[in-house]
Amino acid sequence: MSAFRPGLVPTLVVLALLPVLLGLGFWQLARAEEKRQLLAAADARRLASPVAIEQLLASPAPAYLRVRLRGHFDAAHSLFLDSRIRDGKAGIELLQPFQDSTSGQWLLVNRGWLPWPDRRVAPAFTTPAGELELVAWAYVPPGAAFELKHLEASGWPQLINQVDTAGLWQHLGRSGLPLELRLEEGAAAYRTDWAVVAMGPEKHLGYAVQWFALAAALFGLFIYFGLRKGRENNNEPSTRHA
Repeated sequence: MSAFRPGLVPTLVVLALLPVLLGLGFWQLARAEEKRQLLAAADARRLASPVAIEQLLASPAPAYLRVRLRGHFDAAHSLFLDSRIRDGKAGIELLQPFQDSTSGQWLLVNRGWLPWPDRRVAPAFTTPAGELELVAWAYVPPGAAFELKHLEASGWPQLINQVDTAGLWQHLGRSGLPLELRLEEGAAAYRTDWAVVAMGPEKHLGYAVQWFALAAALFGLFIYFGLRKGRENNNEPSTRHA
């Protein structure tokens, strides 16, 4: 291809950027597949019958397992998980210790989302009294474990930024399950429409298309200007010396 002369610098730029753009595109495709598998697994587990608390304790992979609970809430040690947004409105998620009467195990139960329009006034909530029968599912956050914040402050309820159940049980001097359990819809629950993943597979596919489009545009420009430069060089009059 004598007419194709892209030049050294454009060639080096394309050789450096093209693999990066393609790699980002394939990485987004892989993330989309991971999210699809995660959503499918979560749906399958959350459609299954709830298990006993003992089965949850023995499970090596407890995420999204439904579990039957029978016991009572500890209303004296409530936690407000801050900066939770629903429908563009600010709010909190209410978490409370729950003692399972069958196993004696303490559990941290997330009762759902509450609006908090005025931060000068604490969110209003009520706690059902007496023994309750509930169904919840185990939530395991992706990535690094969360760290409980503001747990050394005096007074309850306490406002926290992130959840670490092990830190809570240590603070309260109790033996408890190091998992967050999220209530299903029911009399003891507030708003419980949690998303399984923050970003769905379709978002990752959209990003993959963008990266591949940038790669195609870069390669297309490389070919276009290389051919153009080659034609310009071929059209230059040659100088001959006798």
